[in-house]
Amino acid sequence: MGTLQSKARRSTSIYRAVSAVEERTPGQKVVRYSSAHSDAVTSVATLNSDLCVSGGLDKTVVVYNWKSGCMQHTFQGHTRDVTKVACSYNSRTLFSASRDKTALMWTLDSDATPVQQFSGHDLVVNGLAVSQDGSLLCTGSRDNSLCLWDVETGECLRKTSISRNLVTHLCWIPEDRCIVQTSEDKMIRIWDSRELQVAHIFPPKNYIQMHCDVSQDGHYCLTSSNGFGGQGCEATLWDLRQTGRMVCEYRGHQQSTACCLFLPSTLTASPLIGTSSHDCCVKIWNRDTAACLATLSLDGSGPLSSLAAGDAASLLCASFNTGIHLLRVTSSGGLELREVAGF
Repeated sequence: MGTLQSKARRSTSIYRAVSAVEERTPGQKVVRYSSAHSDAVTSVATLNSDLCVSGGLDKTVVVYNWKSGCMQHTFQGHTRDVTKVACSYNSRTLFSASRDKTALMWTLDSDATPVQQFSGHDLVVNGLAVSQDGSLLCTGSRDNSLCLWDVETGECLRKTSISRNLVTHLCWIPEDRCIVQTSEDKMIRIWDSRELQVAHIFPPKNYIQMHCDVSQDGHYCLTSSNGFGGQGCEATLWDLRQTGRMVCEYRGHQQSTACCLFLPSTLTASPLIGTSSHDCCVKIWNRDTAACLATLSLDGSGPLSSLAAGDAASLLCASFNTGIHLLRVTSSGGLELREVAGF
């Protein structure tokens, strides 16, 4: 903990390199920029209206301008795969978790070392969530534990463990003290960060819960399930105002749904959600009716590991084989989802 003097390295490389232009369908071209990572991308998050942050099996954390196709920063400090990245929107601070059992904090203004290292887990760190004001960080691990950290000092404020609670994802509820957590034990828990105690447990699902997201108003929670051949593979909407009442399920993916998120709702009158899956498909759904409004198959991408909203009409999708895909959502004559760039 504290400021590091490690071998970590940050490189700044502001350039735009178009490596290829593909025409997937007549009249629709996909621009290929310089790759953000040299191996599978495990996580992507939106830093601001122009920048995204990603992590991958190449052990690096990358900041990329997804609008211009320019790589901004590459951070190297983890000794094993990066599993998750997280940040507060419009912040200059970002966080990464890794199979090396640590989380690191970086800033866009820092020198060659991470600003903080958070070491307190015995196994891979899969959960990573920062409070909306950026003062607290919560991490979760396959060692069954959650840790709450003071971002400024790097101090572990609280740590707690629950048997079989193999953490898969964490999400802080906006403007709240509570954190939603998914687990390999098929449970969904809400934690009160003040004492890091479980405040509520949702009705258990039939499959491992892989991911979670919370609506901006804090009223709803999304979770997604693993599965195969269409068994499991669903996303689930929960009403947080009614102590975790299940509202509906979104079924249509054929393999594990690795990511689910609430989308900005400026394109349609109805609220939307997005999902990405190991079946190489991204889907957009009507939140309230569970109707699938658009599907895009990214053939050859391998499992789609993560999804982030770039802006009201753009999605960033991380994949195992083909990097990060920039997707555009349009609503002329019905909702349409297409790929416009990759990096």
